[in-house]
Amino acid sequence: MRVLLIGAAGVFGSRLAEGLARSGFDLILAGRSRPRAGALAVHLRAAWPQARIDSLSLDVAQVTPHMLKAAGAELVVDATGPFQGAEPVVARAAVAAGLHYVDLADARDFVSCFNALDAAARDAGVVALTGASSTPALSHAVLDAMTAGWTRIDRVEAAISPGARAPRGPSVVAAVLHWFGRPVRVFEDGGWREQPGWGRVVHRDFGAAGRRPVSLSETPDLDLMVARFAPTSGAVFMAGIQPAPLHWAAWATARLVAATGLDAHPHSALLSRLSGMGVRWGDDRGAMRVEATGVDADGRAKRAVWVLIAPPGVGPYTPGLPALATIKRITAGGIAPGARACTGELVLTEIEDELAVVGIETTMTVEPVALFPRAIGPAFDALPASIRALHEAVGVSVWRGRARIDGAAGPMAALVARVVGFPTAGDTAVEVEIQADGQRSVWRRRFGRHRFLSVLSNAREGGRVTERFGPLSFDLILTVRDGWLHYDVERWRIGALPLPRFLMPGTVTHEQIDAEGRFAFDVEISAPLVGRLVRYRGWLEREG
Repeated sequence: MRVLLIGAAGVFGSRLAEGLARSGFDLILAGRSRPRAGALAVHLRAAWPQARIDSLSLDVAQVTPHMLKAAGAELVVDATGPFQGAEPVVARAAVAAGLHYVDLADARDFVSCFNALDAAARDAGVVALTGASSTPALSHAVLDAMTAGWTRIDRVEAAISPGARAPRGPSVVAAVLHWFGRPVRVFEDGGWREQPGWGRVVHRDFGAAGRRPVSLSETPDLDLMVARFAPTSGAVFMAGIQPAPLHWAAWATARLVAATGLDAHPHSALLSRLSGMGVRWGDDRGAMRVEATGVDADGRAKRAVWVLIAPPGVGPYTPGLPALATIKRITAGGIAPGARACTGELVLTEIEDELAVVGIETTMTVEPVALFPRAIGPAFDALPASIRALHEAVGVSVWRGRARIDGAAGPMAALVARVVGFPTAGDTAVEVEIQADGQRSVWRRRFGRHRFLSVLSNAREGGRVTERFGPLSFDLILTVRDGWLHYDVERWRIGALPLPRFLMPGTVTHEQIDAEGRFAFDVEISAPLVGRLVRYRGWLEREG
């Protein structure tokens, strides 16, 4: 199959051209500047003499079906950009000419409207795919692989962090400025809401590339991840800039745009030059990270994380490699005719094979998402299902039941219990709301009219977790014995200050199942010198 590649001399187009030539495709390299396309053709012919490579001048705004037919290609690739706010001129012309079409679009509006070409593409018997790039083609191939067989998906997230010296030309900057500091519609906390583009800064672990700052970016994945994976909690796409000070400078600019309504588009060339300042101090490895949390086929709450690391200077190959894999699949007749986003069309291994050719490495890990199974390890699996279900719950879950409470042992103990918020003696209804995100679990307990809160976090090997009640923190050791889960206090502190062990409160706490198979708890907390502060025992069942 002969491929017409428009935008061939660009950052991503030139690297895709290299991959196509290496794979044995005949090429027509096109762009506004024929000398640049011609120079690339000379370079590629020298590297791959067996390839037939020509060049021509072509302006995407003026493309017609006749022009594409006259070029003599069977498949058209649009690697120009920016696609934000653009019409699918090349795609329409390719379909009308009876040619297959692939692009590297990362624009939310462009991709969302692309299905309008579907009927025409089917009638012509051609494949027209948009977004055959890092987003959404690669991110969805990763999510398909990670969540295969899962019974529920709670949250999906993708993040890209190019290397410090990655090209940031005016067209790339102009694409970003379409949503920079502007309201971006995103699915978070179980509903759609608007957040400022490049707003809140968070940090993510990119494996060998370290922790990096990233912020909300508007890409097709914000819609497509929700449509395809139906997450219950959220679907987010983020991007970052290296080094970190440049990311924070971009964040400040986005805040300025959000506050003043400033139109930054006229300054894209200046901002492009400014973004190159300080790159010598940044990490030049490109990185991408995709994460999913949910429930696997065995009913276990899991987190899957896929990380891509590109050596210095290699990162710009990444966006074109999903397109290369797509073109190979079309050539083999493996994709049905029609026009749509390039999601669910590729198997992850197809793209990873192309990544490996240029030295890009990927890893995938799957682990328990909740604190307790991570801390306890394989022994957690020996616990009864009712106990596992409560400690593996992700997001917000509510548990209701009843408890019998033995109050404080004396006046001093009662004073301490009142300060902490422990309930008084009685037989009462119990409600526990757990809000868990895998990093920490917030437990809001209500015994009748008495309420108190604790926060569990910092899961560590050996069954160790930390539970905080207000300013007091307790390092706990969790052990599984005879099918019960036991809690022991290892040390305590106020804030970061360690407190004396001889004054440390003690606990006799275990969880089991009762005769009806329900989650059952028995917690007694006491303090030196004053004795028992509280004991509560009872059962819980999940609401809903």
